[in-house]
Amino acid sequence: MVNNLTIRKEKNMQIVLSTGNPSKVEQIKPMLAGSSISILTLEEAGIEDQAVEDGLTLQENALKKAMFVHQKKPGVWAMADDTGIFINHLGGLPGVNTARWSGGNTDTDQITQWILKQLESATDRSATFKTVVALISPEGEQYFFNGKVQGCILQAPRTKAQPKMPYSSIFVPEGTDKVLAEMTIEEENDVSHRGQAFRKARAFLRTVR
Repeated sequence: MVNNLTIRKEKNMQIVLSTGNPSKVEQIKPMLAGSSISILTLEEAGIEDQAVEDGLTLQENALKKAMFVHQKKPGVWAMADDTGIFINHLGGLPGVNTARWSGGNTDTDQITQWILKQLESATDRSATFKTVVALISPEGEQYFFNGKVQGCILQAPRTKAQPKMPYSSIFVPEGTDKVLAEMTIEEENDVSHRGQAFRKARAFLRTVR
């Protein structure tokens, strides 16, 4: 029994991350590095297309993305997150619709400018970022992990935004003096909503290997 347990502990756990966002991959992989966990992107796992994100909550969308991988490759762990920003001036919008809020705009810098235009009259520029991570085991068991950070949205970009992260050049987390895009990956993971949620997922995964 001891030998079998040791073998299981040392076995490399393979997880497919269900996202097409390169910035997310850059943030998430370092958090799991050195923990006998291998993170594969959709492309690295040989999975084409992406899940349809039409859920009514962050948890629903995160689960849809993880389930997309589970159905394509049921023998591996599947992981995904969904993130939204809840802006007080707008009554909590865009929330779950954060990724689609700007409509047809696809260029990150254009989306940033579009967002700032929606807040031209705002005196309260506070907002909360929330992330939900969904994890599905090879057997289909579902687990969820949450993170959130409060902060404020600047009136103009302070630096160039991270690819596909239009808020990264204008959002300053509470307790810091940098926008997300000014931080190193390590600094951002220490304070961000996504970092909080994925650290909880990492701690859980270390108990099941």
